[in-house]
Amino acid sequence: MNKPGTKNLITDVDGIKIGNAEDERAMTGVTAIIPDTSAVTGVDVRGGGPGTRETEVLNPDCLVERVEGIVLSGGSVYGLEAAAGAVMALAKQERGFDVRGIRVPIVPSAILFDLANAGRKDWGDMPPYRQLGIEAVENLSDDFPLGNIGAGYGAAAGKMKGGLGSASLISENGVQVGAVFAVNPVGSVVIPGTRHFWAWPFEQNAEFGGCGSPEFDGDMPLDIPAESRLAENTTIGVVATNIALTKSEAKRVAIMAHDGLARAIRPVHTPFDGDSIFVMSTEREELSGSRPFGVARIGAMAADCVARSIARAVYNAKSLGGLPGYMS
Repeated sequence: MNKPGTKNLITDVDGIKIGNAEDERAMTGVTAIIPDTSAVTGVDVRGGGPGTRETEVLNPDCLVERVEGIVLSGGSVYGLEAAAGAVMALAKQERGFDVRGIRVPIVPSAILFDLANAGRKDWGDMPPYRQLGIEAVENLSDDFPLGNIGAGYGAAAGKMKGGLGSASLISENGVQVGAVFAVNPVGSVVIPGTRHFWAWPFEQNAEFGGCGSPEFDGDMPLDIPAESRLAENTTIGVVATNIALTKSEAKRVAIMAHDGLARAIRPVHTPFDGDSIFVMSTEREELSGSRPFGVARIGAMAADCVARSIARAVYNAKSLGGLPGYMS
């Protein structure tokens, strides 16, 4: 049986730490997912409007096998600079490839669009993201709050406050899977006209309110929610596991993990979203038994963690900048 880990966070996966940093004035932030040692990583991008850095290097046919971290950021294209800050902070820690005495950390990243929220973006020639990337790496911990924090600080889910969410699952034989997601989608995370999350079947221990299944007098509403903020979107995140994976296997888990977005957000993977999922393997344990079946099991656990992370992000987000929190 799979159960949530002690913290019910991605940091239940051995070897993973998280750092967050925010600019309250600009109403934006950055989340850094940093393994204790470089980690095999894959990625799958499904949204029609992605903003990413160094995702091509994660293709199975490319040279680099491992990365020093992943950065999630608000700020749209400006937020890509957060990874540069993380690179500098990690190089200072002597992480990365040693190339003739110069440290070269590989830090892929993805961004979401929060430029149109109520925060002040009059930053002139120096957006805050490089410094936020440095601070996020310097703030690493194995525990962190959910909601208005890090890359989810300025996020929105329709007319409701979005945020940062996380969840984990541990199997009886020691397979650890966790996810962390910044939730800012076109689609709705709650079933229109109700307080129920689309992800309700996957909830564990009332982690997002315990509302359970909705009841309807008629048919379930299936229209695209009218409050969708077209072109101001994207849900991005990282899945981690302690099981040693190849880059090809990590990509397959990332593909399966996207099912979690479809379980928690409706609609998803639209032309306006940049939905991207990274998968990191800390290689603490070897995969036992049938390898294809083991990878499939990790992918299934990943999809469940993703769905729960997304609901937990919105459930824990507080009202901010004119956007009401779920509990408001």
